Amino acid sequence: MKTNLLILLLFFIISCSNQKGNNPKEASDTEVETLLEVKKSAEQGVAEAQYTLGFMYYNGDGTLTDKKQAFYWYKKSAEQGNVNAQFTLGIMYSNGDGVLTDKKQAFYWYKKSAEQGDVNAQFTLGFMYYNGDGVLTDKKQAFYWYKKSAEQGDVNAQYALGIMYSNGDGVLTDKKQAFYWYKKSAEQGDVNAQFTLGGMSYNGDGVLTDKKQAFYWYKKSAEQGHAKAQYALGFMYYNGDGILTDKKQAFYWYKKSAEQGHAKAQYNLGVMYSHGDGVLTDKKQAFYWYKKSAEQGVVNAQFNLGVMSYNGDGILTDKKQAFYWYKKSAEQGHAEAQYTLGVMSYNGDGILTDKKQAAFWIRKSYKNGLEEAKEFWDDKELYKY
Repeated sequence: MKTNLLILLLFFIISCSNQKGNNPKEASDTEVETLLEVKKSAEQGVAEAQYTLGFMYYNGDGTLTDKKQAFYWYKKSAEQGNVNAQFTLGIMYSNGDGVLTDKKQAFYWYKKSAEQGDVNAQFTLGFMYYNGDGVLTDKKQAFYWYKKSAEQGDVNAQYALGIMYSNGDGVLTDKKQAFYWYKKSAEQGDVNAQFTLGGMSYNGDGVLTDKKQAFYWYKKSAEQGHAKAQYALGFMYYNGDGILTDKKQAFYWYKKSAEQGHAKAQYNLGVMYSHGDGVLTDKKQAFYWYKKSAEQGVVNAQFNLGVMSYNGDGILTDKKQAFYWYKKSAEQGHAEAQYTLGVMSYNGDGILTDKKQAAFWIRKSYKNGLEEAKEFWDDKELYKY
């Protein structure tokens, strides 16, 4: 008992000494004495002292940093069953830190630590089993260790369990259990769990549909910067879905999401700027956000860019650019874009006249249900081409 108390005291002194920096030339007499006392105890086989000595060598506390010596003493301690030393060895083997990378050895020591109840080691084992990292993939074992860790409150393990229950991955699908574990994780602030809870509450997935709860969890996640949650919040504010309609708040959250690259949020910002919906009309800003969205493949954004480029709306008229964006949209099946491409090709509007291309795109448009395409087809006798 006296030895354990001494080691705890020494560890406290070491922790405090970190405030002075790791330059051994600046090490105080107390730090040097601490190192000597700990080393003496470690050489006598005291596992806690061996772990503490490893810590000191690793961090350069009272001595030069020496990862190899740190590894040596951590291993001495781990072999005597010190749970923290075992976990630390796992990290060092995993990262090649003071020793050659060896995932099998990392797994071995993580398992030793996990079997003694270390929550971080349990989560790490789950991760390694799940991904086949240093061990053969085994989803059932991944589930087992994630659950051990989750039951001790590990936020990442709780989220991982939610995923596995949700997808039937290593365990039978159980949306209620998925919701339970996502909620545990979300309540500890996990941004992805909060977003997922929002989606489940919104869609009635594993729980009764509850738009207010969906809004609550989306907002929690959005406030932490989750782009998809910010988009979802914008959507709910815009449509008065589970919350009173508030176009300004919709714009605010769409913009947060759009600035992180969310393509649909960028498109919706374009729409709002274009129509002065929740924000002052600004065609240049509309064009800017449509272009951001279009470059990510959003078909309506591509079509709208075509319209704006063709009409010189918020930008100088540019028929070639219009044709370019109409074609991008048309290739994704947008009927109006296909029709417009056909008309432009037929009339040589911004592009060389090409009756075959006109026939190709008008036919596509008609097949997609655009009635005016049939009228154009018949009127221009495009069946000839």
